[in-house]
Amino acid sequence: MKLALALAAIATLVVPAAPAAAAPTPTSTTPPVTAAPLLVARWTFDAGAVDGRVADTSGRGPALTTRSADAGVLRFDTATPSGRYVSFPTACATNATKCPRALMETASVPNLNPGTRNFRWSARMLTIKTQVTGSANIMQKGVANTTSQWKMQVGKTNGKAQCIVVGAGSPTVYIARSATSVADGAWHKIVCQRRGTALQVYVDDKLGGSATVPANLSISNTLPLRIGGPNFNTKTDMFHGRLDDIYAELG
Repeated sequence: MKLALALAAIATLVVPAAPAAAAPTPTSTTPPVTAAPLLVARWTFDAGAVDGRVADTSGRGPALTTRSADAGVLRFDTATPSGRYVSFPTACATNATKCPRALMETASVPNLNPGTRNFRWSARMLTIKTQVTGSANIMQKGVANTTSQWKMQVGKTNGKAQCIVVGAGSPTVYIARSATSVADGAWHKIVCQRRGTALQVYVDDKLGGSATVPANLSISNTLPLRIGGPNFNTKTDMFHGRLDDIYAELG
């Protein structure tokens, strides 16, 4: 009888539930969620130039205006899987008094002034070493010795792709150079990227070189973006070759 009562008492005991497992606490190694870069301008040249203007295809950038001097002509040709490209005048003789020159430009807009934000600018290009008579200027916004600047060019000496930035209020020029020449008669995709303190140049989707820049380096100016040359000086760093699919991304 006592045994039966004891068993009944045990059966009526309430066993407390086990505490729920606490949610894992995020660690400092958890990667932050970052927004994808925003495409802010793109020119593919597939529609050529209409009334001297090349339309932006991103829906966020301005049109490019074509300009020329001394009978320079921009040709919009079709010979690549991606569609049409633009050809610039060839380099003229060293002793020539007049050189055909041409470039494209657009007025300054906020999306092309990244400040201290991450920024990427890219182009597909083709040229050969004999056409690199100066530092062949693919695109440039700003002037190094008077304002801030971001720039892409092919170096005169070795034909390497160069990505260049200059911060507002500073004379220091930062350059990331590719390890090998891109002036070899083949198409190459060049990407310049500023991310935090890193300035990087990519060639055909591979990191080609890098440089360290100050975290507070700011790029903002009221000067136009120019593609194919910095100005119309007779002896200047004009690009002589072909360009395609030029774009910029912010963030």
